[in-house]
Amino acid sequence: MSVPDHSSTLTGWREWVRLTGIGVPWIKAKIDTGAQTSALHATEIEEFDRSGEPWVRFLVQPWQVDDEDAVAVELPVHDRRTVRSSSGHAQLRPVVMMRIGLAGRGITAEVTLTDREEMGFRMLIGREALRQGFVVDPAASYVGGKPVRQIRRRNRGIA
Repeated sequence: MSVPDHSSTLTGWREWVRLTGIGVPWIKAKIDTGAQTSALHATEIEEFDRSGEPWVRFLVQPWQVDDEDAVAVELPVHDRRTVRSSSGHAQLRPVVMMRIGLAGRGITAEVTLTDREEMGFRMLIGREALRQGFVVDPAASYVGGKPVRQIRRRNRGIA
């Protein structure tokens, strides 16, 4: 059995994370050791060329219940991956590199873009990101802290 070293950062099974590189100060994420790559809820995904390089534009809707405060984003396409859902459905997704603030630490991770409208969380943090020094306590939630109550209420659609 592998014992984590003292430089590991503890995280719970769900966390509030920051995507400051794209202007999303808070989004609720599920920490998913069953997923290899992290995934972000994105709509209006459109790939295009910029100076001969592949880019993607999309909208990020950070709140679970509505599209208020949606953020328009354009990033270079890092890769494209076929991702298989837990139900067995395969989907080719664009992959972007993204800065993620998780449990008080900033990391850079590969993130696939997909419509997660029907899912319980707008973002999944997968194993590739967690390998950067994180240990998951499946009995804990929000180990890295929570945004102020007003932000948490907005995520639930309460003004």
